[in-house]
Amino acid sequence: GPFEAWLALRGIRTLSVRMERAQANALELARRLANHPAVERVRFPGLPEDPHHERARSFMKGYGAIVGIEVKGGPDAADKACESSRLVSYATSLGGVESLWERRHRWAAESVTVPVNLVRLSVGIENVEDLWNDIDQALRASQQ
Repeated sequence: GPFEAWLALRGIRTLSVRMERAQANALELARRLANHPAVERVRFPGLPEDPHHERARSFMKGYGAIVGIEVKGGPDAADKACESSRLVSYATSLGGVESLWERRHRWAAESVTVPVNLVRLSVGIENVEDLWNDIDQALRASQQ
C-alpha cells in the first residue's frame, strides 16, 4: 500500500548513515569484547584475528553489525548476561536502530554446531560508550 511504500522509502533514505554508525559501533565493541575477561571468543570478520577477516575484507566495504560472542561459564552465564543488560534488549531481531542480543542455542532442535554459550549481538546506533558500559556490566554480572 501507499503508506507502507512511504515507510520503506523513508527508511531507505537513511539506511547508509545508520549502517555506517552500526558498523562502527560493532567494530569498536568487538575490539573491546575480544579482551573482556567474561568472553571466550568473539566472532566478527572485522577483527584481523577472525578466520574470515581476509575473505570479508576482499569484498565488503564494512563488516556488518552482528557480533557473536561466546560467554565464559556456559549457557547459564550467557542467559544471565542477556538478562542483566539495561540498554541492550534481550530479543530476536536484526538490523534495527536499537541494539539487541540473544543466546542462540536455546532449543533442542538447534544445530549441534552452534555453541551453547553463543550470544548474537545485533548492534544499533546508540552511543558506543553507553553500549559498552551496559554490555560490560552485564557480562560481569554473568560471572557472579
